[in-house]
Amino acid sequence: MKLSQAAYRLEGQKMFQILTKTRELERQGKDILHFELGDPDFDTPWNICQATIRALQNDETHYAPSIGLHDLKVAAAKVTEKSRGFKPSMDQLLVCPGANVSVYYALACALDPGDEVIVPDPGFVSYFSILKFLGLQIKRVPLREKNKFRLNPIDVVLAISPATRMIIINSPSNPTGAVMTPAEIQNIYGLAKRNNLYLLSDEMYARMIYDNTVFASPSIYDHCKEGVILVNGFSKSYAMTGFRLGVVTGPAPLIEKMGLLLETTVSCVSPFIQRAGIEALRGDQEPTFAMVRKYKERRDLMVEGLNSIKGIKCLMPKGAFYVFPNIAETGMTSQKFCDLMLEKAGVLVVPGPVFGEYGEGYVRLCYCNSIARICEAIMRMRRVL
Repeated sequence: MKLSQAAYRLEGQKMFQILTKTRELERQGKDILHFELGDPDFDTPWNICQATIRALQNDETHYAPSIGLHDLKVAAAKVTEKSRGFKPSMDQLLVCPGANVSVYYALACALDPGDEVIVPDPGFVSYFSILKFLGLQIKRVPLREKNKFRLNPIDVVLAISPATRMIIINSPSNPTGAVMTPAEIQNIYGLAKRNNLYLLSDEMYARMIYDNTVFASPSIYDHCKEGVILVNGFSKSYAMTGFRLGVVTGPAPLIEKMGLLLETTVSCVSPFIQRAGIEALRGDQEPTFAMVRKYKERRDLMVEGLNSIKGIKCLMPKGAFYVFPNIAETGMTSQKFCDLMLEKAGVLVVPGPVFGEYGEGYVRLCYCNSIARICEAIMRMRRVL
């Protein structure tokens, strides 16, 4: 039976596909250390879980407004005001079932098939899958190791064409952990404004910043009233990946249409899940700060360990919880390196090309794992190489 052309363009998220295959090896008894998925290994803070339980006990298990609970939007607006210096209006905010779908809704409602989108490469895998599914043209801009994997505004200038309608940025970055400088963010915002382009800023890892690095958002310039779309969520900072909850901020006319698409596809986000989000934003932030401190400790250990292995060179990322080491000196392709690590060392890492055409020669590891497991992984990898 024939499927739609769009269906044949779908790629999904490769990490989940890798995980599915690996589970079969584990069922066969193979001991595998997992560094492939960006899923915090910390428990969701208990105050957030309690808020969810209270909502369930209060029978908040029915439909909610498709645009999101007013209280959650108010809480999100206050956090935005504190962190980014402006307070979005309620009609600029949409509560979504995760950040992934926020990107989908934004692209689907802002652009037409054939429009061109500038995307960092290597970049988050969902960007590419969504763009292809929607029939949008991908203009890849390389993230260069010599620029510490930060998106260079000069490369963006060279990529803009008459067909360009949007620029996507992701800082801190998945998969590299790079954090763009305030000047770079400002320059790219200026490019978007001068060329009348949307600028979608994926800020999922905004709370995960290390070494006194300065986080910057292009939303401070137009307050998401004109062309900036700010995507954020609860999965990473609050260890809430299973909750599937995000908030997107953007120009009111676009948010209105995105809300209608959400209403059409999923009706609404479960109210008890939204209550968890309210508690996450209003409650004690120390659990998040503690997680970030632990991530920094793990990052330092992983980078030091990887750099001690022959043939591997790893930059020190400034944010998120990923490292993106260069393995070119091993003489292996990214895929061959990952296959070797899995088969001989029992260490699961992701090939760089999963994240784009410029990912060859690199692999990604996520340090959402204990100190003990990181040390064990480094030891196993060193033995193999």
